[in-house]
Amino acid sequence: MTQVGTTAVLALVPDAGPLLDAAARVDPRAVRTGVPAHAALLYPWLAADEVGEPELRLLRAALPPGPLRIRLAAVERRGGFVGVPVPELDAAATAVRRAFPAHVPYGGRFGADPPVHVTVALDAEAEAAGVIAARTAARLPIVTEVDAFHVVALTPAGWRAGGAAARRRRPGIAWTVG
Repeated sequence: MTQVGTTAVLALVPDAGPLLDAAARVDPRAVRTGVPAHAALLYPWLAADEVGEPELRLLRAALPPGPLRIRLAAVERRGGFVGVPVPELDAAATAVRRAFPAHVPYGGRFGADPPVHVTVALDAEAEAAGVIAARTAARLPIVTEVDAFHVVALTPAGWRAGGAAARRRRPGIAWTVG
């Protein structure tokens, strides 16, 4: 279980929101609340009280100039997990992970540099996961842009994200807790 104060570096993908909405209509427990549709570049990252301007500067330097055009085109399903790969974000995730090598994504459960994805459903019942995967596939492809990255933190009230940080020559990072 994730502890309060855990942070993550995310690329918000608002155009994937309808995929999560459709999944929640099938199995509301399979969709995590508190953060909109997103792709995690690094989770977990630092403890919230360790995030300061030096860490944010290092994070900004690791991110590519953008915006980045992405294409959500395939569905992955493993057990109760349904996701959509975002290969266009793999290089950005690798750069962030190299900038913070002590922080292995997902605690190493999927290797040191797992592919980036949007989670549509997690821990769904087998039948529900099948329906969610089929409904997700029917809504693809989605072509959109990622123009902001966010640092989010888990608070006692749930995940809290900063506002949009526009990416121009150098990407912005939004950072709020609370």
